Amino acid sequence: MFEHRHQPLLSRVAFLRRLFLYAGIAFIIVFCSLGMGILGYHAFEGLSWLDSLVNAAMILGGMGPVNELHTQAGKFFAAFYALFSGLMFLVVVGVLFAPIIHRFFHHFHLELETENSAKNSF
Repeated sequence: MFEHRHQPLLSRVAFLRRLFLYAGIAFIIVFCSLGMGILGYHAFEGLSWLDSLVNAAMILGGMGPVNELHTQAGKFFAAFYALFSGLMFLVVVGVLFAPIIHRFFHHFHLELETENSAKNSF
């Protein structure tokens, strides 16, 4: 998906396009994770759709639940959803930063290859 180390650095416009693509992928991951939380709170805890949204958003954002949980199934779901949310945070950060980190290392490798070829030509 990314250019090979021997290929030239991507233009700024193409890099911005790649950033927007990866931001869109991250948004889809967050949206799907939020949807899973909403459905889980509504099904297992019997919360209204709005309360389910608030609880799912708060856990996904790392803040914690808003409503008190009453059922065992709801408590199990909340525990696993909290663990899942922590993993999704790491995934989303990785997706967002992958193009930036790749560009940095690609630029670094291009500089090293230029220096090595200059040294070998003497």
